[in-house]
Amino acid sequence: MDVNRNRIPAHIETIHLIAVCGTGMGALAGMLKDLGYRVTGSDQGIYPPMSDFLAGKGIPAAPGFSRDHLAHRPDLVVVGNAVTRENPEALALMEMGLSYCSMPQAVNHFVVRDRQVLMVVGTHGKTTTASILAWMLHCAGLDPSFFIGGIVRDFQSNYRLGGGPFIVIEGDEYDTAFFDKGPKFLHYDPAVAVLTGVEFDHADIYKDLSAVKQAFGRLIHRMNPTSTLIPYDGDPNAAELASACGCRVLPYGHRPDSPWRLGGIESAPPWTRFEVLRDGRRFGAFNTRLMGRHNLENILACMAAGDAVGIPKAAMAAALESFQGPRRRQEVRGVKRGVTVIDDFAHHPTAVRETLRAVRSFYPEGRLVAVFEPRTNTSMRRVFQAVYPQVFEDADQVLIRKPSRLDKVPPEERLSSETLVADLKRRGMDARHFDDTDAVIRFLVETAESGDTILIMSNGGFDNIHERLLAAL
Repeated sequence: MDVNRNRIPAHIETIHLIAVCGTGMGALAGMLKDLGYRVTGSDQGIYPPMSDFLAGKGIPAAPGFSRDHLAHRPDLVVVGNAVTRENPEALALMEMGLSYCSMPQAVNHFVVRDRQVLMVVGTHGKTTTASILAWMLHCAGLDPSFFIGGIVRDFQSNYRLGGGPFIVIEGDEYDTAFFDKGPKFLHYDPAVAVLTGVEFDHADIYKDLSAVKQAFGRLIHRMNPTSTLIPYDGDPNAAELASACGCRVLPYGHRPDSPWRLGGIESAPPWTRFEVLRDGRRFGAFNTRLMGRHNLENILACMAAGDAVGIPKAAMAAALESFQGPRRRQEVRGVKRGVTVIDDFAHHPTAVRETLRAVRSFYPEGRLVAVFEPRTNTSMRRVFQAVYPQVFEDADQVLIRKPSRLDKVPPEERLSSETLVADLKRRGMDARHFDDTDAVIRFLVETAESGDTILIMSNGGFDNIHERLLAAL
């Protein structure tokens, strides 16, 4: 790639996005259209809901990748991080001498501008935490912008262009593009950064935990001295990284010396009631429909960030009581014959464990059935083979679907779902293995009982298992 063409020209009217149907790229396309640019895109898989979203915005999305899609010579080409250097459009844009940039470069240039960035980073909880913070700003009348990696049900969108001084960004540690292998979050200069914790993930791009910590360390070391870092105090990696930060640091969690701490907690479905302490003194008592301690920690981080930028306590309380949560995060998809079906994005072992604990706390009666599809580049690898058997303790039954994309992983590195089930059985658990989604649905239809809660965990669509199961029950 000609690095001299990796720039955003001063005068732009037309913008083309390669791999426009990704969640972030689709949101960016919508933002650019809202800003008045003529936007086009292309992708291999163009299907609902993203195809409907783009069509509704009047954004043409061409199927497949072809140099013909650049025949109109757009002023700028945004290259998604799923695009390889062999992509026909990537090759064509270089041959044609077109200007190009990555998604975070575009977000920073076109959307952030003079807004103050409130960024949420970490291995877990980014989408939920960023969504809560955006909703708090909205309820405080601060008209926020946001760019988040999931649909925020309160806004029915994963992006917003507001007129206020703040933009909430979910900062991704995944690489930026094939021509920029650094994390996406390095493209932003946060006034406030929440660090929810640092664990090993993304085994396809990070060698080990040390490499992951190094990526987060690069972000923290470059933060402006006038900025504020809000790290989770229960994660030793986050605490270690925060100790080297040159800006203001406000830890949150449970340690007696942390400025923001959780007090008493009461689970009273559909509410969780909890107390917050600031600098050792009672800040207030609050209600939320979110379940589980990990979500209370996410809320606590938002309170620390919100307080740092002047959100009144009353607005925080109102936001928490009305907040619906992002889609695919402990989202109840339906109840049929007394069986509750819940959808969650959990895939990392820690997220699986905490999600099961949270759901169990709200559904203590009846069986909790965990249905898990290892689908990410990390969860399909052996890296967590010995860890996964330890995280399903809160489930009464565990159903493991064989990963559907194992061909993307070298044979010697693949997770064995059969071994996982065998290990779960050795721990005395009722665990079963399935080769496909149809078999999972058939089993659940035959065995589900009134009062059961079925928690389905996958970072993908899982063959639309939620709606199909509800229809078949």
